[in-house]
Amino acid sequence: MAAKKRKSKSKSRSKNTITNSVSESFRKVFLSSQGLPIMLTLSVLGVLFVLFRMKGIELNYKITNMNKDIEKVALESKELRAKKARLLSVKNLRTIARKYELKQPKQNQVIVIP
Repeated sequence: MAAKKRKSKSKSRSKNTITNSVSESFRKVFLSSQGLPIMLTLSVLGVLFVLFRMKGIELNYKITNMNKDIEKVALESKELRAKKARLLSVKNLRTIARKYELKQPKQNQVIVIP
């Protein structure tokens, strides 16, 4: 039983020493005159990446909204062209002509512009 406790204590001590040595080496590297600029550069690049990605997503939302607006305007345009065609149809023009007592023009009343 005592042998097991010694092994577990020695394992935990070795883990602590390894952890301490690793953390100490990280501190030396990242807080040194060479490591700090590298860390700052990586941090700035990370922030810039996130900002550019967010801006790209925002632009995609704007493009999607613009495309929806274009589709709405195109549909409205089709509806207006259909309404114009209905209003200018021969049948509708004849009913309007009867309503306002209009008649077909005579031959001498028609002027052809070349």
